[in-house]
Amino acid sequence: MKIALLLNPGTRNMVFNEKCLKRLENSGEVVINEGGTDFDSVAKVIEGADVVVTSWGNNPIDEKHLALCPNLKLLIHAAGSVKPVVSDELWKKGVRVTASANVLSMGVSETALGFTIAASKNFFAHNENIHNGGWAEGKENIRELYDLTIGVIGGGWAGRHYIELMQAFDVDILLYDPFMSEERANAMGARKADLETVLKESDIISIHAPQIPETYHMFNADTLKLMKKDAVLINTARGTIIDEAALYEHMKAGNLKYACLDVTDPEPPAEDNPLRTLKNCIMTPHLAGLANNGLKKIGQHVCEELELFIAEGKLETEVTEEMLARMA
Repeated sequence: MKIALLLNPGTRNMVFNEKCLKRLENSGEVVINEGGTDFDSVAKVIEGADVVVTSWGNNPIDEKHLALCPNLKLLIHAAGSVKPVVSDELWKKGVRVTASANVLSMGVSETALGFTIAASKNFFAHNENIHNGGWAEGKENIRELYDLTIGVIGGGWAGRHYIELMQAFDVDILLYDPFMSEERANAMGARKADLETVLKESDIISIHAPQIPETYHMFNADTLKLMKKDAVLINTARGTIIDEAALYEHMKAGNLKYACLDVTDPEPPAEDNPLRTLKNCIMTPHLAGLANNGLKKIGQHVCEELELFIAEGKLETEVTEEMLARMA
């Protein structure tokens, strides 16, 4: 079996350590791309491949690439969304596709949990107060993750893992996901609800929805008004899901305890973005997904998926063409 790593050298070093590269060699002949992601560079390594590994920066595997590897069986995307690397020709050929979105989503949901705890405990305001010479003023604004309602928008990889993490706390979890059955939501530990119910009843809302036309500005002037005045809004998904102008006006009027935004639209936010002026709008630079050493988990996932495919013909994180319409 020939395994072609199409990643450019910088990305390859970011997601694979030497241990994982050696582990791949146990599954077949590994051919490494030492050039860029342009067609000529990729063509040198993709010829005759049975498996290709792509990542950030790779172009779609189209009919020109497929002509060089007529026996291609599997594409493993060592990144999140497969949309940049799949093509109609790839699907027509029946090549199976898998990706590392579930691995990245763990970092996202764990960051959302961090925001959840920090906002509930009011870490941000207390930190500022202490730096300004105060101490324990405002402790009455602290809330434990007990007997609260947590709203989750989107039951994909990140939403599911966030719900799993929230099982450690005595809270009620509402899930809004039009693609999720009530039975599946219950099995995950949540109760399926419509968007209006989630907005009205939740003390904390964590967004894990994909960036698709249906989610554009889902949080806008009208929907924000449905939220509790002292609620917390967390977005570790995509900035386009929130109408930032509406969010600013809503918060400037004294609504929401915190908005915790790891993502904005655009990124980075403009220097004059008024959300920068709100002390209770906590902003981080799109760091929720895996970073630095954590990115090596992706290489481990690639090895695991390939080994499972070879041994049993199965894939834990397979992506089909039908799934793309509701995925990031």
